[in-house]
Amino acid sequence: MKIVLAYSGGLDTSIILRWLKENYGAEVIAFCADIGQEEELTDLEKKALATGASKCVIEDLREEFARNFIFPMFQAGAIYEGQYFLGTSIARPLIAKRMVEIARAENADAIAHGATGKGNDQVRFELAAVALAPDLRVIAPWREERFREQFPGRAEMIAFAQKNKIPIEATSEKPYSMDRNLLHISYESGVLEDPWLDASSKEMRGMYKLSVAPEDAPNEREYVELEFERGNCIGVNGRKSSPLGVVQTLNKLGGKHGIGRVDIVENRFVGMKSRGVYETPGGAILHFAHRQMETLTMDREVMHLRDSLIPKYSELVYNGFWFSPEREALQALVTETQRDVTGVVRLKLYKGNIIVAGRKSQKSLYDPKIATMEGAASAYDQNDATGFIRLNALRLRLRAHVRGCEIPPPSASPA
Repeated sequence: MKIVLAYSGGLDTSIILRWLKENYGAEVIAFCADIGQEEELTDLEKKALATGASKCVIEDLREEFARNFIFPMFQAGAIYEGQYFLGTSIARPLIAKRMVEIARAENADAIAHGATGKGNDQVRFELAAVALAPDLRVIAPWREERFREQFPGRAEMIAFAQKNKIPIEATSEKPYSMDRNLLHISYESGVLEDPWLDASSKEMRGMYKLSVAPEDAPNEREYVELEFERGNCIGVNGRKSSPLGVVQTLNKLGGKHGIGRVDIVENRFVGMKSRGVYETPGGAILHFAHRQMETLTMDREVMHLRDSLIPKYSELVYNGFWFSPEREALQALVTETQRDVTGVVRLKLYKGNIIVAGRKSQKSLYDPKIATMEGAASAYDQNDATGFIRLNALRLRLRAHVRGCEIPPPSASPA
């Protein structure tokens, strides 16, 4: 039997690699998608082979991740439950897509993942796999009773790794788990399972990797300009850049100023609530700037229509339906809404805050001659507001009449 395992080199997948080899008698091909884990990829192939893999495939998918997954999602303004920038969620469909392709190329019998039976990632991996290769078997060790009996918790996994000389970063003293990619780092489990724990305290500062604490950020503000074209950021501070370069640049800027830290209790797709702490410095800046560009260039009704779809779009990404027909249909609408979202946004970064400092566009729908409070002649005639208000008030007048209020004739009614 041949299995392609989504492998990160972390605690869970390191244990699972050895477990699959021993319990399935299988040849295990470790696959790691380089989507921005940075130093976590160091010596990964050596570690995978030493742990029991017959082969380790590491592929740089960062540009594809930024261009085809992060940017379309940010065009949609997606943010789950008003707080989460979907950093882990959006990475899973890309990993699953490439896993399926590798499984085909290697004539593998199955793919496997290290997602637990309580989390969202199991759903994301498997829905993507079904959408792309419904005939391919998926193995999820955490949903097998024999695996859970052997490893009822992280302590047993850490002990197994130490006994079998499998190098891991997690320890009994630092038992939270971490997931990193180009867009963010997530932290959960262990000490973070107590929602009363202050994850911003001095004692927890060693956990963070992408950003300084806002209190420790520079005392001087920093300005940054983002250039947009059709809803995508194409340059930072006057320098054109690819999607990957944009995210990398904004991560450094945001991290320097303590931007993008989020501590939330979220609703998992499987039904429970969970606590997660996230660092999304570049994503927070990009999301904010994109919205500012839209306020200047997007038609009101188009914006309100798109905004009404943000919760649905975000749920589709969070719940694992990236390759669903409804997400693709929504994406087509989003692409159309972004046609004129072109221009430059200037921001001020200061101690965890993103402050708008200007926006301009050749596609701007803002007309100072119309918006001004001065008496300049324009396409807007204030006298027109009288009839506008009267027509919009009609149903309110009728409701008041039903409730016993006297309604004066139109000629006598106040403007």
